[in-house]
Amino acid sequence: MADTLVIGAHVDSTDPLAAAAQVDAAAVQFFLADPQGWKAPKEHPHAEALRATDLTVYVHAPYVINVATTNNRIRVPSRKILAQHAAAAASIGAKGLIVHGGHVGADDDPAVGIDNWRKTFAYQADSGGFPLPILIENTAGGAAAIARHLDRIARLWDAIGEYNPGFCLDTCHAHAGGEDLTGIVDRVKAITGRIDLIHANDSRDTFDSGADRHANIGAGFIEPEAIAAIVRAAGCDVLVETPAAGQAEDISFLRSKAA
Repeated sequence: MADTLVIGAHVDSTDPLAAAAQVDAAAVQFFLADPQGWKAPKEHPHAEALRATDLTVYVHAPYVINVATTNNRIRVPSRKILAQHAAAAASIGAKGLIVHGGHVGADDDPAVGIDNWRKTFAYQADSGGFPLPILIENTAGGAAAIARHLDRIARLWDAIGEYNPGFCLDTCHAHAGGEDLTGIVDRVKAITGRIDLIHANDSRDTFDSGADRHANIGAGFIEPEAIAAIVRAAGCDVLVETPAAGQAEDISFLRSKAA
């Protein structure tokens, strides 16, 4: 497995391939626009090189996207820019677009947010579907989150499973969200049928803190061997979203433990 696992990093979007070389990454993930903004992505200045690279490329959608919300002023533009980023990611040969599960308001029924996800996929299907896999990522905090706990993720997949969505498992988010990491790969696959990508991150905060703060492997509250065990069990592509200064060491550690 050590020779087949693709292990890389989330890097700065200015020159992703150069950044990948600095940390010996076999895969890259980056943003195509301001992660806190609503603007449509422009063609990446290194688009040709990204299409030609042997590295595996992923794109992370902006954090502002929340297709689950009952707020029309957020949900409608969220659907729009999700489709825009999917098209832009596909145009550079990305393997998938990662998007957070989002949330509803504190007084809203989560079932409405789950149905809004279903409507997002149904609406896109009417337009020919997304041009690449949409990987929904588990999140760390919020009682009204759609993808924090596995029981709610199960309800989400009951609603959207027919559209064959992908799943991205973030170890920091699961730990901070209150999910036991022991056996989590099997528990997720029992719900989603697949894990497409692991975000292998340590957590700066304690179990069930609800805090989304990543740490380099071994510098936080998750045992490094627990992260390595998840990587081995999942057997899919892996990205670290850890502080840049330690990414090379994080990648080296995961490669040494991948077999």
